[in-house]
Amino acid sequence: MNKRIRSFVVGAVALSAVLLSGTAVAAQEELNFGIINTESSQNLRSIWKPFLDDMEKATGLKINAFFASDYAGIVTAMQYDKVQLAWYGNVSAMHAVDRANGEVFAQVVNATGAGGYYSHLLAHKDSSLNSEKDVLARAKDLSFGNGDPNSTSGFLVPGYYVFAANKVDPKTIFKRTLNANHESNALSVANKQVDVATCNSEVLERLGKTQPEKRALIKTVWTSPLIPADPLVWSKNLSADVKEKVRTFILSYGQEGHPGFEREREILKALQWSRFRASSNDQLLPIRQLELFKERNGIEGNSNISATDKQAKIKELDARLAALNARMEEIGGTKKQ
Repeated sequence: MNKRIRSFVVGAVALSAVLLSGTAVAAQEELNFGIINTESSQNLRSIWKPFLDDMEKATGLKINAFFASDYAGIVTAMQYDKVQLAWYGNVSAMHAVDRANGEVFAQVVNATGAGGYYSHLLAHKDSSLNSEKDVLARAKDLSFGNGDPNSTSGFLVPGYYVFAANKVDPKTIFKRTLNANHESNALSVANKQVDVATCNSEVLERLGKTQPEKRALIKTVWTSPLIPADPLVWSKNLSADVKEKVRTFILSYGQEGHPGFEREREILKALQWSRFRASSNDQLLPIRQLELFKERNGIEGNSNISATDKQAKIKELDARLAALNARMEEIGGTKKQ
């Protein structure tokens, strides 16, 4: 081979390598993973990093953690394609499905293997409050730490079971009402900055490990029925190939028999999970029922709506509830609550 031909071949190979390299870089998709701020971002970053690093390695995708100051921030980010994958509570997942082209594809399994978690009302251990009845009876003299309005366990569940069920509005019955995330609410109770506040069982458990002296100052005065475990939601805009990579990683991670599952279980343990299981938008049906029940109760008690309008609105809500109940029965879920 003469020198000119050899130079051409070498140059062509080098150019091909550059082009192939450029193609590989361009083909590496980047996903922003939205994480709800149930506590300080610093705590969350440290416990999420090993899991996200494993996802990046297994899928070949660039995975970035996206923290928002509230639930609505992640829903909005998904709506504008700034977040493509997220861990939500059930209420915020419902908003992502309805407003941000999201789709539930998986559900976490708690460290205990339970299918869900609980909402609580908390009080200081020295408080004379011992039940939700005590809280309601003395509300006008109490400060109340409510949750983020898009939080399932911090807002919707206590909002329905404690307040709507007793036909009262937490915004008006308490001396003072604040809104904060779960950890802030728990610490506010421990520090006697509020008299009673919402929280959930997972954050309380973690607080017992990260700040046991604060956890010791808190008691539970009300516990909800079981709430379905948190969903993972992806954007429907993702390609089928990327969805399959993400689904394969999520549903195999921490599963017994998966290579390195013991190490994966330890990583998930910090997140208070053990593994994941497949799920769908049907997971949100009980939450949709609660939202409609709450809306119906609000309309029923609203004296500013004419009798005719009230009857029409209640009829429309009852029809939607009937459809939800029928779907629940169809998939083998619970019947009317």
